[in-house]
Order: sequence, then structure tokens, then C-alpha cells
Amino acid sequence: MDEISALTVMFIEPSTNVRTSLHNIFTQCGITHIEHVMRASTAIGMLQKRSYDIILCEFDLSEGQDGQQLLEDLRRHRLLPLTTLFMMVTAERGQGKVISTLELAPNEYLLKPFTAQSLLERVGRALEKRALFMPVYRAMEHGDLLQAIARCEQGEARSRRYALDFRFMRAGLYLQQGQPVQAELLYGQLVQTKAAEWARLGLAKALHMQRRLGEAEEILTALLQENGKLWEAYDCLARVHEASGRLAQAKQVLAEAVALAPHTVRRLRKLGRLALEIGDVDTALAAFQEVAGKIRHSRFRDPEDYVHLVQALLGKGRVQEAGAIVHELGKSLSDFKKTEACGAISSALIHEHNSETERALERLEAAIAAYQDNAGLSNEVKMVLAQSCLNNGMEENAAMLMLDVMNNAADDLSMARAAATLERAGRQDLSQSLAEQSRQQAAELAASCEAKIAQDDYQGAVELMTRAAQKMADNPEVALNAAAAVLACIDHAGWDDELGAQAHRHIENARRLAPGHARLGELSDRYRATLKKYSIPFEHMSAKSHVRAWSGFSQ
Repeated sequence: MDEISALTVMFIEPSTNVRTSLHNIFTQCGITHIEHVMRASTAIGMLQKRSYDIILCEFDLSEGQDGQQLLEDLRRHRLLPLTTLFMMVTAERGQGKVISTLELAPNEYLLKPFTAQSLLERVGRALEKRALFMPVYRAMEHGDLLQAIARCEQGEARSRRYALDFRFMRAGLYLQQGQPVQAELLYGQLVQTKAAEWARLGLAKALHMQRRLGEAEEILTALLQENGKLWEAYDCLARVHEASGRLAQAKQVLAEAVALAPHTVRRLRKLGRLALEIGDVDTALAAFQEVAGKIRHSRFRDPEDYVHLVQALLGKGRVQEAGAIVHELGKSLSDFKKTEACGAISSALIHEHNSETERALERLEAAIAAYQDNAGLSNEVKMVLAQSCLNNGMEENAAMLMLDVMNNAADDLSMARAAATLERAGRQDLSQSLAEQSRQQAAELAASCEAKIAQDDYQGAVELMTRAAQKMADNPEVALNAAAAVLACIDHAGWDDELGAQAHRHIENARRLAPGHARLGELSDRYRATLKKYSIPFEHMSAKSHVRAWSGFSQ
């Protein structure tokens, strides 16, 4: 009873009568720590400060975001701990909305009307399962994936009812840990179970991570022929097509997925960007108009979406509408760090379209200044800015931007796409020279780090690689080299909490960027051995580094 009374609950529900009814149901069970909110924005503000054991969220929130949009934001920005039960409550039966919500994996999806007894039974089952998986969740939230894998093995041995769930979770953890071969073996076994579809999907992910693209494509194509509503398979197949350089096919697969689940912003963004890259302006415009409508009330709006929307509108010659978007960007997103840069880029694109060269140059210079002030632009938008700089004779600035893009390329595919951007602009010479310069800088950086270590200047090596990791935050090789330098410094000088936290952050950033990187397993093992040598608990360093476990492989 004490465990029940200690539970914390949040209701996200606009109706006073429903909130009162839910409150009465839960208080009769002894739960007293209950918060009531009416809007998604209020819920996000509260969840940024603390977590809850149970969240009951109405799909139709009347004002602002709906429940599906809220859940997507919470997942994307990691405001929903694994230990929180998120239960969607709705009378919504529309297929597109239901599928889009279920794709985000709420713990329960309750259709109205329901009785107090049925609600409590669903809550009770969810709490029972949570209790069994709690050791796994705790390890994952500390970023200790090896410990989480071990806890899954223990859970599988102890719980016959949830043995299959533990095995699937373990297979997914192998993917997150960058161990696709182990994942492949386990998914291969799971193919023989009643959850064969999900096992085959996981198997395709493991093959994709090993660059066995043809095998992954064969599995995914067959899956979708058998079950056209397996939405995650569409995303995975699109990634396989991208990795093979077949962008048009990737776009088509995503378009089919959007037709199935039209309310998922992440997928709409991806579809829009791919469409722009291959010149399909109509698809790009439709996608980014949908994105703009769906993020209008989000606290996590991205000003870059408006840059892409302006690109698409200009591609259709709708200049006046593009200007209105720039105005909206400056007015409604003024508090976002990227807004100044994105507004300047968008304005420059409009002036360029109108052949207003002097005004375009003025806005491009403002965009470059904002970029250099650490605006946090993605590689995609840096390339948009670089293309406009090339079009307006600002080659030095374009080269600076594209070198930054190449230095931040997460893999060979990202590097190739950066090179293709320059080649489409007729600048194959610049593409080749910048690629060579990027490779040379990487080699010189690694050599400088090795030289400092050879001279016993371990602190200097750490400082060098820390600066590089800050400048090239999307480069997994740099993140791993930085982690190696930190661990070498600890080996030489002894344990230091701050250095330990740095190593943890670098390794987890590399895992986020490239979970299948060949060096990731070796450095992860080396980090764990260092913790063991100095008797440092993994969870202690996780808290110090403020890294929450990455659980978005499928995203």
C-alpha cells in the first residue's frame, strides 16, 4: 500500500469534469500525489523540472498541441523517462491519428468510454510490468547498456510471462551498444517466435548497421509486402535506400509511410528534406507546410523548418508567401537561438530569387555572422547557406561553410552528400579540394594528439581534443579520439571526476552519431575498465556527465 500511495500522477486533460472523475478514481486507490494540467505546454514545463510515475493524457487537448504531438515532443527531447507510464486516453478512432500515436509507443492507449475498473486494471498491469523491468530501465537511464543487457538476461530467466519482451529489449540494447552481430544472432532466434515481424525488422536493422544493405532491403521489402502497416519498416527501408545512394527511392518509401501515418513530424521533416535534395518541390512544400502547422504550438519549434519551407515556396514561385513565412519566423520564434541566422538565410533566398543582389549579399553577411556566433545550425541548413553564398559570389564563405559540413560529417554518406551539393553547383574542383583539406585536418589533429601524448603532455592532448570535439560536435571519430585522450590522461595522472564525465559524454555522443562504429566497443570497454580500476560506480559518472541513455535507434 505504501508503494501505491507514493506514486506520482499527472493528468493532462482540458475537461474539469473528467479531471475530477480521474482524480476520484485514483484517490480511492490511495494515490494522493496528483497534478492536473489542461495544456501540453504546461505539462512540458512541469516535466522539464521533474518526472512522474504515471501520465494520463487526453488526445484532444482543445488548445495548442494534441496528445500525439505532445508525446512526440516528449520522446524526441527525452523528457519522458523509461520509468514513466504514459497512457493516452481518447475517443479518437481515426486510423491515421491512431497509428501515428501508437507508433510513439505509449504504455497504454485507452479508448473512451471506459469504466473505473477497466482503467485501474490497465494501470495495474502496466505497473506490474514496470516493476519487473525497473532494473533494466535504471541501467539504461544511467547509460550503462551492458548492465541493462545483463538485467534483461536475468529478467528473461525469472519471468516466463515477459520473457519475450526481455529478449527483444536485449536485442535492441545490442544495437544501441554498437554490437549488431550479437543483435543479429538474437533476432535470428526471435524470428521463430510469435513476434516474427518485429524480429525480422530488428534483423534488418542489425544488417543495415553492418552495411549488408542488400540483405536488409530484401527483408524490409518482404515485410512491407506482407504488412503494409508496419510503419517503422518504412523508415528503416528509407535509410537503407539512402545508404545505397538511392534518394528518390528513399523519398518514395517515406511518402508511403506519411500516407499511412500522416501526423508524425519527424518523418514529415525527413521527407521534406529528401524531396528538396532531389528537386521534388511539390512533395517538399506539402511536407513542410504540414510540419509548420503541426509545430505551431510546440515549445520545441525549429526555425530551420521555416528555411526549408521558404525554399519550397520559392521553388513554386510563391514569393509573397515566402515573405510572410520570414515575417512569422522573426515574430513568433524570436526566443530561439537559430532564429537570427535562419531569418537572414530565408531573406537572402528571397532576394536572390528576385535578383536583388545587393540586398541578398547584405542578408548573407548577416547569416554568416550569426553562424559564426555559434547559431547551432544543422549541416542541411549550412549547405543551403553555402549554396546561396556560391550563387552570389561569396566563394570564401561558401568554402568555410562546406569545410565545416565535411568536418562534421557523421559518416561517408554524409561526406558524399556534402560533395554532391558542390558538384550540383558546378564546383567539383571545390568539392575535391575541401574533401582533401578535411581529411588532412583530421590527420593533423590525430597526429598532434598522439605527439602530445608521446611527450607526456596528457593535459594538452585533452585540451586539444576537447576543443576539436566542441567545434566538430557531429563527428563521431573526433568524439572517440577525444574520449581516448581523456582516458589516457586518467591512466597517467589518476582518477578525476571531471575527466571521467568528459570521457562518458564523448563516448555517448559517438554512440548517438554512429552506434555501429568499429571503435565504439573497444573504447566503451576501456572506459568501464577504468571505472572498475578506481572503484567508480557507473551511475555516479552518468549523473556527473548529465547524459541520458540514447534510446532512439529506430528514429
